[in-house]
Amino acid sequence: MTGMKYTRLGRTGLTVSRLCLGCMTYGLPERGAHPWTLPEDQSRPLIRRAVELGINFFDTANSYSDGTSEEIVGRALRDFARRDEIVVATKVRFGARRAPNIGGLSRKTIFEEIDGSLRRLGMDHVDLYQIHRWDADTPIEETMEALHDVVKAGKARYLGASSMHAWQFAKANEVARRHGWTPFVSMQPELSLLYREEEREMLPLCQDQGVGVIPWSPLARGRLARPWGQHTPRVATDVFGASLFKHTEANDSAVHAALVRVADARGAPLAAVALAWLLGKPGVTAPIIGASKPLHFEDAVAALDIALTADEVAALEAAYLPHAVVGF
Repeated sequence: MTGMKYTRLGRTGLTVSRLCLGCMTYGLPERGAHPWTLPEDQSRPLIRRAVELGINFFDTANSYSDGTSEEIVGRALRDFARRDEIVVATKVRFGARRAPNIGGLSRKTIFEEIDGSLRRLGMDHVDLYQIHRWDADTPIEETMEALHDVVKAGKARYLGASSMHAWQFAKANEVARRHGWTPFVSMQPELSLLYREEEREMLPLCQDQGVGVIPWSPLARGRLARPWGQHTPRVATDVFGASLFKHTEANDSAVHAALVRVADARGAPLAAVALAWLLGKPGVTAPIIGASKPLHFEDAVAALDIALTADEVAALEAAYLPHAVVGF
């Protein structure tokens, strides 16, 4: 198994591993909307393994498992990692319940949610504070100024964003620059062999502007890591994941078949080849991997040593057809 590789997050001085551990998997299954998550006793060995492998980049959110993901991740990282060496990212946008001023990106919500996240993580700051989605009900000026004030208060070191239209992301950063506020340094889009729509606008924008790209769902909710059609407990209960792919199964199965051919020819795991394709995309900093078993780490780390040929990339990409934009 190779050693971990590292890079800078966009044009910042922040050093991150080329794999980011997505921590949505870790949280109390009876809390929140993800009954397939792992409780703390099952989560801790996996987080520890990530640290042992050299992963220093961890991504969670205030909404994952009703906040218990942040609690589990925070306790584990305090026990297994050095705080000054790791990069901890969390997000704000979605509320734990439906009520006035719960959720969104207002100044009130952002100030309350950063304090809640820090309390659950047991930390005095996060390294990367991200907006989980766009909030059409709040002026972007209000959001960007509030996020800037979070940075100036020392509660976050950098700012990032997740899935939105490229024009929205460009507008947000232009608003920040015009007012002398802290801009976004990273974008977290959905990107995989089964969903490549972000290659049209968002990836070129990020590359031009020096913004780090940390794709979510790089294995298409596990569809690129196992035989086509194989079901898991997560597949049976992942309502959001099902919505992302339910209209494209015919084309997605053709792409998966191409992945199988390339992986078989190399004698490599499906997941490793799918991640290698993503790691080879210009501007991609670190795919956000999920890991519910130790084997998932082995496949992900193996991707770091795979350099796909131009012919292999062409074979993997040939069957893809345009998809409707989803996940916003």
